Amino acid sequence: MGKTYARIDGRLRAFIEEQKVFFTATAPLSADGTVNLSPKGLSGSFAVLDEHTVAYLDFAGSNAETIAHLRENGRITLMWCAFTGPPNIVRVHGRGEPVFRDDPRFAGLLAHFPDVDVAAHGLRAVVVVRAELIRDTCGYAVPFMDYRADRTLHAGRFARETDETLNTYFEKKEHVASSIDGLPGLPLPLPPSPEG
Repeated sequence: MGKTYARIDGRLRAFIEEQKVFFTATAPLSADGTVNLSPKGLSGSFAVLDEHTVAYLDFAGSNAETIAHLRENGRITLMWCAFTGPPNIVRVHGRGEPVFRDDPRFAGLLAHFPDVDVAAHGLRAVVVVRAELIRDTCGYAVPFMDYRADRTLHAGRFARETDETLNTYFEKKEHVASSIDGLPGLPLPLPPSPEG
């Protein structure tokens, strides 16, 4: 039932780009560390950069587990499920890196996300993932669910923040500068936004 792919192209790429939500999974190296699984879903916040590289925008939130795990060991799995149409699950296993706002590559990466107002979401980083294993599986047990619209709550909450107030927000959160397991998370103070 499952198939391994050499690259992200053709129907596989089209499937990934059509999905409205995907999931990221990371873990620390410690055997008793906390595994993290996060949903992602703002339209336009995911991009296929080339046949082996994808990226997504990492926005403001009350945790930074994915960033912490990537900084420690780089391991990440991305997963998409077909909630409409034929059943399918696609996983991209690979190595990821958070590219922060003060990185010289940041502005070039942002060009891959032209439909997202990054200022409205408190953008923290662009996560770049290099695929090492690309597989699909049947997805027969995944239910049908219909997409209605993106939620506007995130932009509504973070659009009013400046770099200074966003930094204050992050500093007050227990698991942004460091992970649940004490790994370095988001570097603070937050670098200035690219618009600034």
